[in-house]
Amino acid sequence: MKAVTWQGRRDVRVEDVPDPRIEEPTDAVIRITSTGLCGSDLHLYEVLTPFMTPGDILGHEPMGVVEEVGSGVPDLSVGDRVVVPFQIACGACWMCLHGLPTQCETTQVTGEGMGAALFGYTRLYGAVPGAQAEYLRVPQAQYGPIKVPQGPPDGRFIYLSDVLPTAWQAVEYASIPPGGTVAVLGLGPIGDMACRIALARGAERVFGIDLVPERLGRAGRRGVHTYDLTVYDDEKALVTAIRDAIDGRGPDAVIDAVGTEAHGSTTARLAQRASTLLPRRIGAPLAERFGVDRLGALHMAIELVRRGGTISLSGVYGGTADPMPLLTLFDKQIQLRMGQANVRRWSDQIMPYLTDEDPLGVTDFATHRLPLADAPHAYEMFQRKQEGAIKILMRP
Repeated sequence: MKAVTWQGRRDVRVEDVPDPRIEEPTDAVIRITSTGLCGSDLHLYEVLTPFMTPGDILGHEPMGVVEEVGSGVPDLSVGDRVVVPFQIACGACWMCLHGLPTQCETTQVTGEGMGAALFGYTRLYGAVPGAQAEYLRVPQAQYGPIKVPQGPPDGRFIYLSDVLPTAWQAVEYASIPPGGTVAVLGLGPIGDMACRIALARGAERVFGIDLVPERLGRAGRRGVHTYDLTVYDDEKALVTAIRDAIDGRGPDAVIDAVGTEAHGSTTARLAQRASTLLPRRIGAPLAERFGVDRLGALHMAIELVRRGGTISLSGVYGGTADPMPLLTLFDKQIQLRMGQANVRRWSDQIMPYLTDEDPLGVTDFATHRLPLADAPHAYEMFQRKQEGAIKILMRP
């Protein structure tokens, strides 16, 4: 089959790889009909290369049709149409039963000290072959796949794999009070969808911050109060402008949908890049143990949120030696929540929004739909924020 493989920093290729097959009774094999390109994939393309191996199959946002089912998967049948969550979880361990499938005790990558295995996401998360391919082996298929109706286009449901539950959890963790306010840092796919969900769930005002005109315009058309970072002399001026719009107090919550590749942190950017250029046996331990994140977005969130408010992190951070302004966090009595999205915890709550009325605008959420063969171009375009690329779907 054809699959998108990682070959090095900023080097992905579409290659022939072996077809997947049933290996355990709880496996299924699906034929991919659509697969997403995620901002997290760009971390592999650019930052987390010390944890990759040439030939790794990328991708973790699939939907498709069941082709084969193991004997331990009673609720799936050949021909079922499914969306597959990005994490692999059993649904039966203590963590899964307590709504934390990202911490699944059956699939935890204990050798790396990490949580549940993920599709297509480095050796830290199990080096499981990913979903930017023609076919996908799905472990723990007795729990993971979400069956969806036949008929509506893939764009109605594919975001259940990652974008929708990640944005939903970001809003849930933000604890926005009824009629409250929230600022969203970064209006890429997750930030954009978090804005939509916050408005749909009753936030009075949503403030969106970015520096890409297409992203700002897209969010503004859906009722978000947008702020262009590039028109302010510094971040403090932007913080003041938003505070002034909320009685000088600041929003009840801030969602950081940017993460480790925040704009403007030159030293951290150079440190990240240096780790990708070192030999893997040296670069990987350095990146894992002494990684330096670009914390501009997080620091802005801490400055911006009102006293007693909540910060919700959905952007991925990877470093372990980062300076945190703990005094400010303590003094402002800020609540801080974060983590990979627990997809199956939220999927039943999200499904009622995926109706013909389409209140979240999922049907036209993708800005680009490309064949899988164009994956190298898709990665470059998305990484460089070219051609208005905000969300890209690929079809094998």
